[in-house]
Amino acid sequence: MKVRLLAAAAALLLPGPVLADTLIDNIAGLSVDRGGQVTRFEAMVIDDDGRVAEILQAGQRPAQAVAFREDGRGRTVVPGMIDSHVHLMELGLAQLTLDLTGTKSLAEAQARITAYAAAHPERPWIVGRGWDEDLWALGRYPTAAELDLAEADRPVWLVRSDGQAGWANGAALALAQVGATTADPPGGRIVRAATGRAPSGILIGTAMELVAGKVPPPRATDRDLALHEAQNLLLERGVTAVADMGTTLEDWMTFRRAGDANRLRIRIAGYAASVPEMVLIGGSGPTPWLYNDRLRLGGLQLVLDGTLGSRGAQLKAPYADDPGNSGLWQMNGTQLRNNMSRAAMEGYQVAIHAAGDAATAEALSSIEELVPDYGGDRRWRIEQARLVDPADIARFGQHGILASLQPLAGDTSVAAARVGSERVERLSPWQALAHAGVPLAFGSDSPAGSADPWAAIAALSGDPQRSGINRAQALAGHTATAAYAMFADGRFGRLAPGERADFVVLDGDPLQADAGQLPRIRVLETWIGGIKVHDTQAGSGARSADAPGR
Repeated sequence: MKVRLLAAAAALLLPGPVLADTLIDNIAGLSVDRGGQVTRFEAMVIDDDGRVAEILQAGQRPAQAVAFREDGRGRTVVPGMIDSHVHLMELGLAQLTLDLTGTKSLAEAQARITAYAAAHPERPWIVGRGWDEDLWALGRYPTAAELDLAEADRPVWLVRSDGQAGWANGAALALAQVGATTADPPGGRIVRAATGRAPSGILIGTAMELVAGKVPPPRATDRDLALHEAQNLLLERGVTAVADMGTTLEDWMTFRRAGDANRLRIRIAGYAASVPEMVLIGGSGPTPWLYNDRLRLGGLQLVLDGTLGSRGAQLKAPYADDPGNSGLWQMNGTQLRNNMSRAAMEGYQVAIHAAGDAATAEALSSIEELVPDYGGDRRWRIEQARLVDPADIARFGQHGILASLQPLAGDTSVAAARVGSERVERLSPWQALAHAGVPLAFGSDSPAGSADPWAAIAALSGDPQRSGINRAQALAGHTATAAYAMFADGRFGRLAPGERADFVVLDGDPLQADAGQLPRIRVLETWIGGIKVHDTQAGSGARSADAPGR
């Protein structure tokens, strides 16, 4: 692993081109503002600071002489995609561990676990993620005994696809001392065997930490490699900036090491995982933008409930497929308001994870109570909002609240079964929120969801009658509105004079492609700050320059 990391780092430190004004010519350029208004153009000038200096229409020439010209060959150019909700280090670490994504049966998962364990005899734990019992048609959660059949000699800990439940084998449960007398922690649940109180092997919500806390933490070199892998994956898909939800101190130091070494390519707006980490990283207020607008800790994420997939989203009425369960509160209303107040009084933005309708209502109430004391441009964020009571839609349109939504949420295939036919129309209420004037920012929740913005745009705009979102609005939610949602408007998110020249070269026009063509549009090149950082034709992960020295 160290050899691989050093080779990657060496490639990243290759000298880049001399920086000077550059004309990007002969392009089918387009940009969109937060209102969905589209601007088309045929050329742009990038200054030596990596910002857009001019946008040129047909027949227009640059106001001043330029040093370089890049022929776009008539290809489509759009702003770089922004993922408004991602867990960046989890995404990267997922590339380095066991991946059960897409397994279609318990037997297939067990075979993959056994093969992975055999291939890594040196690892004291087998860790991974991506399993989904619904795809296996089990009708129940898997058990520790079934995991023991794949690997019993070493502890195994595997996180569910939505990140809200974990599957442990017998060795892991024993090492964590999770037994019949272990109490459920606040905000968590230890799933018990069908008979008795013995743990079945599944831990949900905060109970996951009982086992996860025993897993040896990644080394600094592992984290550095994970960030490298995550950046590669995102750049290949045209993602140039992310809102990192749940930034820990270890994550922040990984980002800082990359920035110090000129290895930080994408732009990261961090939302701290807790108030103590927020204070340790930012001190008495948000950090400035560092490394030429590549890194900032500006907010706090507060997790109020879980997800529909693991039946941890807090609902106003019980789950249709689990009538005795209404979800899990991961913090109570008093804790939520205290944490929000602490963040708001020091100028941090607050992002509240609230997936269920009860949690969403509680998040809205907490914002309404705090607004009189913490007015101004706060841009309160509610993350997920998977199920919303129609009576609460209008409340979103007040106090400048933003909705941060995940069109390709990992629980999409089972959400209808979770809530039942009477509530299914309340799922993913994009149309109602848009009509209420709520700014909509879109993200992936990766690694729980797919980090593919083009598939997300296709899902959003494939049926405008249902979603109420047209193609331009879907693109805005991945660019201009996404930047606004992280207080980065005016810095990046559009192709407009004064903003960073972050853009993607595509082999088709996303606003003109039909619904079937849109998911197949390919990212040919990704540019950040006027420097090409990914080129498909040069090979996956190839880049002409990486140093953010503008």
